[in-house]
Amino acid sequence: MNNLLTQSFDRLLANCSTPEVVRQVERGETHGPLWARIHESGYLDALVPESAGGAGLSLADAFPLFVAEGRHALPVPLAHTMLVRAVLASAGIEPPAGALAIASQVRVEHDGAVSCPATPYGRVADWVVVGMPESWLLLPTAGAAMRNTGIHGSLRADLRWPAHSHQTLVAHGAIAWREAGAAIAAAQLAGAMERALGMTVAYANERIQFGRSIGKFQAIQHQLSVMAEHVFAAHMAAELGCSGRGPLPHGLRAAVAKARASEAATITTSIAHAVHGAIGCTAEVDLQIYTRRIHEWRADFGSEQHWSRVLGRALLASDAESTLAFMRADLIPLLEEIQ
Repeated sequence: MNNLLTQSFDRLLANCSTPEVVRQVERGETHGPLWARIHESGYLDALVPESAGGAGLSLADAFPLFVAEGRHALPVPLAHTMLVRAVLASAGIEPPAGALAIASQVRVEHDGAVSCPATPYGRVADWVVVGMPESWLLLPTAGAAMRNTGIHGSLRADLRWPAHSHQTLVAHGAIAWREAGAAIAAAQLAGAMERALGMTVAYANERIQFGRSIGKFQAIQHQLSVMAEHVFAAHMAAELGCSGRGPLPHGLRAAVAKARASEAATITTSIAHAVHGAIGCTAEVDLQIYTRRIHEWRADFGSEQHWSRVLGRALLASDAESTLAFMRADLIPLLEEIQ
């Protein structure tokens, strides 16, 4: 059943999130038709409990969907929307229409204004989830002052809402939104890096130099093997980050996922562009669509340095007798969580 779900979703994205569509959205053209197809597919409520009209999937069930989103560089926040709609449904709150994004950084200014710099999908989202210490807000992007980051093709935006912004939805109770965003970003990174690896291997087999494909040279084979090692390690870590039966991740597993996937990001993109040569950076070649998104997702919700510090502090604060005991107690999913 999971394979059928993943294959159907992958076909959907292959048809509607083509490299040309991604380029159009990045140029600022409307993403309305793309979002309409996503909405009509029914996947937005995949994580919503069955009692609330959804499919009742767990985060582990949805993991392949998040990976596929990264593999196709989907330029709208589908995974974010799925998770936020599930949390809203569990809280008995009717979700607003449109695309929902999760803020990576939040600052409350002295006058009560809320600022969210470098918000993932800020350019294309209709609402943004803003986490607070004991509550969280859902703020409309239409009511925010928006500034583009200035980075080519970026979907991020710096957003700022004035104090007492209208149409604000307030939900009580602390939610670990940063960990949730990190788990999603790790899965997206895994998918995008898999795509970059496939493109790099294909190019190495097609590019002829000195009478044979460059993929026949041992130096290139070594680089590809290193790239493959990091891509699959990132995938395994991202899957760990999305383990569990509920819609929200285990905090420390999300930390492992994001730390390992972000670590792999710089290594894999460097090798991909080294093998492609200068052509890989050109606008006409699709590789740069995925490597740009990889670098963006690497920093969203904290880089590898941030999450490595989180894990280090947790290890030092634990009562475990060894690192292995800490891993067994806090990082390895229980059997019932992965069945």
